[in-house]
Amino acid sequence: QVQLVESGGGLVQPGGSLRLSCAASGNILFINAMGWYRQAPGKQRELVATITRGGILNYADAMKGRFTISRDNAKNTVYLQMNSLKPEDTAVYYCYGNVRAAGTYYATEYWGQGTQVTVSS
Repeated sequence: QVQLVESGGGLVQPGGSLRLSCAASGNILFINAMGWYRQAPGKQRELVATITRGGILNYADAMKGRFTISRDNAKNTVYLQMNSLKPEDTAVYYCYGNVRAAGTYYATEYWGQGTQVTVSS
């Protein structure tokens, strides 16, 4: 059983910063891409950023220059540093990982339960 658990969400004022973490655990052989999506009330889930096992990055345009994704392969953990936060960044942030688990023949996507980020004065 593979689990992804996010942490680091909360309430922050506009212009502030937060750092999200997502740790994967279980019988993991390796993790391919990891990343973050978010979903605001009444909106569809949207891409925030992804990172491959080799470190290739991809950001949604609205996050470029403000958000930084990174990962620690030894810890099976992905991070999202969010700076210059805006009220429109308010959403539930979900992490995912494309995980090859022990005893399986192919990788599968797993998702975390989500962590709330609220940007408000």
